[in-house]
Amino acid sequence: MKVTLIGAGSTVFARTLISDLVAFPELADGLTVALMDIDAGRLRATERMTAASGIDVHATLDRREALDGADYVLTMFQVGGYRPATVIDFDVPKRFGLRQTIGDTVGIGGIMRGLRTIPVLLDVCREMEELCPDALLLQYVNPMAMLCWAVARESSIRTVGLCHSVQGTARDLATDLGVDRLDYRCAGINHLAFYLELTHEGRDMYPQLRAKTDCPDWNRVRYEVLRHFGYFCTESSEHLAEYVPWFIKSTRPELIDELNIPLDEYPRRCEEQLAQPVPERLAAERSDEYGAQIIHALETGEPFSFNGNVMNDGLIDNLPPCCVEVPCVADRGGITPQPVGALPPQLAALIRTNVNVQELTVEAALTASRDHVYHAAMVDPHTAAELSLGQIHELVDRLLEAHSQ
Repeated sequence: MKVTLIGAGSTVFARTLISDLVAFPELADGLTVALMDIDAGRLRATERMTAASGIDVHATLDRREALDGADYVLTMFQVGGYRPATVIDFDVPKRFGLRQTIGDTVGIGGIMRGLRTIPVLLDVCREMEELCPDALLLQYVNPMAMLCWAVARESSIRTVGLCHSVQGTARDLATDLGVDRLDYRCAGINHLAFYLELTHEGRDMYPQLRAKTDCPDWNRVRYEVLRHFGYFCTESSEHLAEYVPWFIKSTRPELIDELNIPLDEYPRRCEEQLAQPVPERLAAERSDEYGAQIIHALETGEPFSFNGNVMNDGLIDNLPPCCVEVPCVADRGGITPQPVGALPPQLAALIRTNVNVQELTVEAALTASRDHVYHAAMVDPHTAAELSLGQIHELVDRLLEAHSQ
């Protein structure tokens, strides 16, 4: 079995996924890992770490070589890198008074990231159609929903988008509620899905969660949304703060302190991670990332349930035909998304505000329409809450100019 990692110079994340693979004896036997990146130094670091485990590994700067004959392809790249692309995404909007926290999903940063990433991911898919047409694409790159939506429109490659927010937040909520684990039913879109059911040993935990008067300092935004919308969001407070129009406001700076919103959080994390030494060995324990567990289920037939990002083919009744994040089951027969029905109407309405941005960004990328870039930014909840139409138009022009240099 050949598993290919595109963007394998992302040493920390690549380490996690490779460690997960080799932790399954059924997968490690006969496994070949192909590593591809455009950064030769970081690629070699991941190669050394993988080879130290005894796994057959092949590292290359040639993407076609890495993809040839692959059974599974995992994408984990960042087009344009932290510098210059992400720095531009944060610095230019600041000149207009528009602040961000993460900038990788929607918002002006998410739009720009989508525009530069969609063409590259589609190039990968075109090469897969030629070199490994039956491979499964396990897609980890953000902006998740935009990218999976574009692939569904333009490629025949089987794809599922994967994120760790659902299982990670469920673990955090179990801690908040003082229990060892939670069972849940969760659906929506990536980074803006909601736990429709939360139970522990058959007991509904939502009454206890809604009654909480205290919450972790780092999680105040999500608890505030819970109080008003009745359900808990999967993605972190720093993410959620920039998907909606209520929290990051230049005219209400006190909200930043009251809700403990970490502005410029993603650049801070990037600087911190780049300063860390590159790991030399694989992790000793398996993580709760979905990728390896899905491969294990498909190869062995042992079912695995997870939340995946797929197109809304009758899965959520009150969302449009967009990319949704819903319960899925992987087994030897493939990946089967589970229908959810209708979301609570207030959740569907909130989610649609983000779907609008995703749809227009995908349309802009696929049709090379500059007008739809403006439109995506103009309907973005946070951007529209801070800037006028004329300011948004000028901001888009400045960003596109900066990214073109």
